[in-house]
Amino acid sequence: MNPMNPMKLFKIKTAIEAFKANHPKFPLFLNAVSTNALQTGAVIEINVTDVNGKTYSSNLKLTDSDIELIKEMKDTFQN
Repeated sequence: MNPMNPMKLFKIKTAIEAFKANHPKFPLFLNAVSTNALQTGAVIEINVTDVNGKTYSSNLKLTDSDIELIKEMKDTFQN
């Protein structure tokens, strides 16, 4: 596995900050979910509706390894 490039990490962190500024309620939602709902067996469902109204949907049931990955990502990008 390649080591994390500090410039790429900085670029990602900058993009995350811009995302938070553009969508201020979404990080609050993610925090509530990560505090109360992320546990093995929970289901995450994602729906995306394109500009023409077509909806794409998917879901997944969280495993122990999924929870660990989410915790690692949260620790990496948390302020």
